[in-house]
Amino acid sequence: MAAELGSQIEGMSGYGPRLPRTFFDSNILVYAEDKADSVKQERAIELILEHGRQRSGVVSLQVLGEYFFAVTRKVKLDPGVARSQVEFYSRFHLVEPTVNDVLAAIDLHRLCGFSYWDSLIVHCARQSGCSVLLSEDMQHGRVIDGVKIVNPFL
Repeated sequence: MAAELGSQIEGMSGYGPRLPRTFFDSNILVYAEDKADSVKQERAIELILEHGRQRSGVVSLQVLGEYFFAVTRKVKLDPGVARSQVEFYSRFHLVEPTVNDVLAAIDLHRLCGFSYWDSLIVHCARQSGCSVLLSEDMQHGRVIDGVKIVNPFL
């Protein structure tokens, strides 16, 4: 699907309403590959295309790793194809967490009660200037330090 999405993104014009800088949790990317739920798959692909076209999508190294793990184990995507997808998604704005980011995520975990891994995602979204975090797994509508968690499947 990476080649298909890449060519669709490159072929689209930059017109239309500007989307906010948006962080993608791995579950959104996984749904783009998951044919078991065609409604979620279609919505995930739509979001990926739109944010790719407008260059407003953001992912982190953590998200890329989680994506690879999930699609090769749960969706049974071939590891070579999954690797190509990781390369494709790395063309979004890429956040590479540092030790300071890890420590900040630990603090956020202690303050908000999210898992450490979700705290790292929220922190990376905030650090990269995102106002929206797309995730199916977190508290829809909650705003943390200016980042609104949105479940795009509701």
